[in-house]
Amino acid sequence: MPRASRHFLPGYIWHITHRCHHKTFLLKFARDRRRYLHWVFKAKKRFGLSVLNYMVTSNHVHLLVRDTGREVIPQSMQLIAGRTAQEYNQRKGRQGAFWEDRYHATAIEADEHLHRCLVYIDLNMVRARVVQHPSEWAQSGYREIQKPPERYGIIDLRGLSALCGFGEVADFQQAHRQWVEEALMRGMAVRDDRWSEAIAVGSSAFIDNVKNELGIKAIHRKVAEIGGTYVLREEREAYAGDFRGESEVLTPENTIFWKENAENTET
Repeated sequence: MPRASRHFLPGYIWHITHRCHHKTFLLKFARDRRRYLHWVFKAKKRFGLSVLNYMVTSNHVHLLVRDTGREVIPQSMQLIAGRTAQEYNQRKGRQGAFWEDRYHATAIEADEHLHRCLVYIDLNMVRARVVQHPSEWAQSGYREIQKPPERYGIIDLRGLSALCGFGEVADFQQAHRQWVEEALMRGMAVRDDRWSEAIAVGSSAFIDNVKNELGIKAIHRKVAEIGGTYVLREEREAYAGDFRGESEVLTPENTIFWKENAENTET
């Protein structure tokens, strides 16, 4: 049975990344990516999961979520990952793990760092050179933010707009488009592992607050600064940019256990 997180910090925004087992392309078909999002929607309805952005690729997923209660995120991830794997294995007559054993979560400060994390998620398939613009990838939060569906919406658009400092959704949508276009023009569609492998990303004060809340668990973690952005990592070396391929595995030492299964996520 799943166990509770060792590093749970309530009330934060979290960028969650989860990869398919051995980086295999188990989500290469749109049907399976849509089923993943179906279960994200179910988690929103069942547990109140607050989703701010998402990206479902062929071999991993990104979810940007806001914590609204101690068990909301772990229960949601258990439902989403478990049901996605169960359905896939039953349909394919497949056995074995669907996901990597653990998913990674990075705490993101709700300021310009949130804006940048949003864009980083949006540009995932541009980095992979699959599309030239995030609007071309169907299973992306960019599409939903810019053209919200009348039914079955996943993203908390009003909540996201407020977190990004906008009183009106339309104003946020316009700013979001501009952030993405500017990033594309500046050639910023490159991998930057601070958003997916650090424990926390934000201002110096934000990182200090995270460290204080972690207490003794933060003793061996280092704080580094790059261009005004601070990151909290477990590695002994100072943080350095990592521009490996998007399909590389996540660093196990930096993985947060919200809940982990004894065997794999489809049990």
